[in-house]
Amino acid sequence: QVQLVESGGGLVQAGGSLRLSCAASGRSFRNYAMGWFRQAPGKEREFVASINWTTLRTYYADSVKGRLTISRDNAKNTVYLQMNSLKPEDTAVYYCALTTRYSSSTYASEWDYWGQGTQVTVSS
Repeated sequence: QVQLVESGGGLVQAGGSLRLSCAASGRSFRNYAMGWFRQAPGKEREFVASINWTTLRTYYADSVKGRLTISRDNAKNTVYLQMNSLKPEDTAVYYCALTTRYSSSTYASEWDYWGQGTQVTVSS
């Protein structure tokens, strides 16, 4: 019913920038949120940022506040993650997600739809 496709990942040096995009297609919802999670090898999937589509309220993990910014383009059904001042510890597969239940949730199990992920690698 819903497809999420991420793009924009790649290899950058520490201190560099990337912008990730996630385009949604298929069924539309009245009230929902979209967000980003990331997962490094051998680690659990962790919350990065989210945005409520209607109120535009945003939430960020403490580790990325001030460096990463989430935004959306309603006309394009797309959410973005602008990543600045990247650090090697930001290296992970980044996943786009959508929830119709809890717009402020940081738990992966409470999100309904997922993209296939895009690799971000930050070298030192």
